[in-house]
Amino acid sequence: MSDGDEDARDKLVANERIKFSATYANGLAVAIFAVGGFAPFISTALSDRPHFEPVLFATVVCWIMSGAKHWGVRHALRDLRP
Repeated sequence: MSDGDEDARDKLVANERIKFSATYANGLAVAIFAVGGFAPFISTALSDRPHFEPVLFATVVCWIMSGAKHWGVRHALRDLRP
């Protein structure tokens, strides 16, 4: 195997690892949003006696965490090598 082929393979492997990690982390961000931010809010809104204050706080925290995770993933994808 030539040096050029080995370098190309190393770049490809590094890029794929970054993409797999980004996909996993983005899935976590979606799960945080859906399970921690969206579902409790809808459940409380449809409840007979809604208590919005604690749920709203938790919802906002989960939305922020999800957004931060997604931003981190986008930042990590900048490390892809051409």
